Amino acid sequence: MGLLKDLQSRILIGDGAMGTLLYAHGVDSCFEQLNVTNRDEIFRVHEAYLKAGSNVIQTNTYGANYHKLARHGLEDEVKTFNIAAAQIAKEAAKGNAYVVGTVGGVRALTKSTITIEEIRRNFREQLFWLLHEEVDGILLETYYDLEELKTVLSIARKETNKPIIAHVSLHEKGVLQDGTHLGDALSQLEELGADVVGINCRLGPYHMIESLEEVPLPKRAFLSAYPNASLPDYVDGRLVYETDSQYFYETALAFRNQGVRLIGGCCGTTPAHIEAISSALKDKEPITFKRTKERQVVEIQETADDQHSHIHNIVKERRSVIVELDPPKQFGIEKFMTGAKALHDIGVDAVTLADNSLASPRISNLAMASLLRHKTDVRPLVHITCRDRNLIGLQSHLMGLHTLGINQILAVTGDPSKIGDFPGATSVYDLSSFDLISLIAQFNEGLSYSGKPLGQKTNFSIAGAFNPNVRHLDKAVLRLEKKIACGAHYFISQPVYSISQIEAIYEATKHLSAPIYIGIMPLTSARNARFLHHEVPGIKLSEDILARMDATENDAQKGQQEGIAIAKHLIDAAYDLFNGIYLITPFMRYEMTVELTKYIHDKERIRKEDHHVSTLHS
Repeated sequence: MGLLKDLQSRILIGDGAMGTLLYAHGVDSCFEQLNVTNRDEIFRVHEAYLKAGSNVIQTNTYGANYHKLARHGLEDEVKTFNIAAAQIAKEAAKGNAYVVGTVGGVRALTKSTITIEEIRRNFREQLFWLLHEEVDGILLETYYDLEELKTVLSIARKETNKPIIAHVSLHEKGVLQDGTHLGDALSQLEELGADVVGINCRLGPYHMIESLEEVPLPKRAFLSAYPNASLPDYVDGRLVYETDSQYFYETALAFRNQGVRLIGGCCGTTPAHIEAISSALKDKEPITFKRTKERQVVEIQETADDQHSHIHNIVKERRSVIVELDPPKQFGIEKFMTGAKALHDIGVDAVTLADNSLASPRISNLAMASLLRHKTDVRPLVHITCRDRNLIGLQSHLMGLHTLGINQILAVTGDPSKIGDFPGATSVYDLSSFDLISLIAQFNEGLSYSGKPLGQKTNFSIAGAFNPNVRHLDKAVLRLEKKIACGAHYFISQPVYSISQIEAIYEATKHLSAPIYIGIMPLTSARNARFLHHEVPGIKLSEDILARMDATENDAQKGQQEGIAIAKHLIDAAYDLFNGIYLITPFMRYEMTVELTKYIHDKERIRKEDHHVSTLHS
């Protein structure tokens, strides 16, 4: 009859989890490889679901794409695994059930995992081989990122007239990761040509049903739902789903009342769960009318926001100096506070606080920023690394910063743990710097990473890091463009030690809409200069600078004075090209950055006086 024709008059039963059964049978490797190495095992799983009442089964191809197979070194087996999977499923179905070719989402927590162009190439290859085997339809499942799902759905719709099922996955009830309401997302998928739209994974029946209560029946497409067995428990190093099958009998009826016409199971579900669904819905006709629950609209409050206080606006309007002053490595903050006050008094626009720089523990920069804000008039600019906090911790940290009224942030990847004091410590890196910038930008819209309203918009000024000390500057600039697209307002650069490099950076970045603070860190000694030149990746000092510093090797005071003189020379080169100067205080020697700040302000004062005099004479 045909899948869509059947759905017009009856509720169809999908299958449950493939991975759950394979894992229970001791398989803990690439599930898709079993299509070739142990096809009987895959056949038995299909057979078990068919006996339980499934009349729509999926091919074992959720991760059978180039990107995911590459994790196992099997990226060249896309054709083999997809063809084998389709053949096994069709053999098991024997024409008595529909076989849909499954293509799983690639993006999960982060968009930077894979680009849209890579997703397109990745998807087309897998889709080709599934369609080659004449499956009855295509199932796109477990897509957290709506952009990714819409991209692959558009490709699939152009390539085939077969039924397409498109499933989103939710972190939170009723909303997608980007804050899109479930009903709106499903409508967009229907407009793009999906024949069946719905949700799968992450949520159990309870929250999935609640989510569907606010979703009207589609105009043309049909609704589907593949819930997880429950929320998982973590037992002896593995995730365990404990929901009994009777619960699925009861909730199957509730899914039917929400207009669902294709219902199966996802993580944790077994043939027992599918048998319960099948039993509950046997001889039940689908509903054709549904009273939709009114959407719950959560009001997101605006935050009082003095835009003139934001660093990215200050540097657009006038010359600006910010100075990095690292939090102490030991208890006792008197010198730090004295230095911060001295920098404020000389007129810096912000004191920036690194986040455990060089992967070495320091007093929390959040604590130091709070002290600066509440005990002085210093504006703190807090660095946040992706290294030390997972996605939960990063969001909690941002919420804390906002609550304390600290709204100037630099988002950085962070030095890897292996270079610091504790090389065995774990580097987290749940997010990349691109993802972190996107997360902060989403907070500015009042939404958490999962799309859940925060109740208030944050007002963070978002800086991105810029490392110009690379072999190919054009590639570094492409990263800046990508960070602007993610939401970065401006950039702070690593230290630069060459006038020609400063000029090259200006030429390469002058087209950008976001301003740049050019980094300058004064040298402190000949030894310090040699260390930076020989051991810090990307930093190379000219022979002239090395010679000037070497000449001071036996006089510490002269070494510091020469370092300041070199920094002033670099400032002179940067002054007319960049509105922002970022001074990096070496080893808590704030007197050096105070002197350099005064030098910049004196240049500005003299420039204005000269301009005034020339105006009077003209």
